[in-house]
Amino acid sequence: MADNYLESRYEAVFGKGPKAPSLKQRPSLDTLLAKNRSVRGYKKDYVVHELQLRTMVSVNSRIPSAMNQQALRFHLVTKGPEADIVNANIKLGAALPELKLPFPGTEPEAFIIVASEKEENPMLDIDLGISLQSMLLKAVEMGLNGIIVKNFNPSKLAGELGMPEGMRPLCVLAVGKSCETIQTVEVEAGASLKYYREEGIHYVPKIKSEDLLF
Repeated sequence: MADNYLESRYEAVFGKGPKAPSLKQRPSLDTLLAKNRSVRGYKKDYVVHELQLRTMVSVNSRIPSAMNQQALRFHLVTKGPEADIVNANIKLGAALPELKLPFPGTEPEAFIIVASEKEENPMLDIDLGISLQSMLLKAVEMGLNGIIVKNFNPSKLAGELGMPEGMRPLCVLAVGKSCETIQTVEVEAGASLKYYREEGIHYVPKIKSEDLLF
């Protein structure tokens, strides 16, 4: 497959111009990082297409892999019965149980199930982190949002999705168009890092960069 084939197909399908999620006017890494927040509520009037998910997964052919094992595999889920299965098996907003997130009518409807036939190990965990962050940055570049979900039963999810025997889900990446307002808050080292909501805004404490040094 030619370099940037999926990106070219993406533009062919979704168009160009100021209103299209163009991949040619690429924002800086700082901008992508600022927009890459964990979103728990999504717009229902926006449907994520399989090509968008494929474009996200395509970054895995261009990122580092511990010992070059490349042991991650990906199952794409778009709006439909499989999305209902995933939603029934994942939990979001564990730090705010009283809110029962996501709110009704804002559930994600597209997912990338990251799986492997290998048991989790430190090297695989390194690959998983690199993969998830890279795919999320690609999502933000395309005007989408997402959240990494680890709160689910891997065996139950694999069984209900009919995944091949031995292929075990490691993580679920939910994808969509955010309907939330999320802001980061700079805090001192040692302060509470629990995210919270006030007047409909989701606040995420982040330790000051100078306090990360020792």
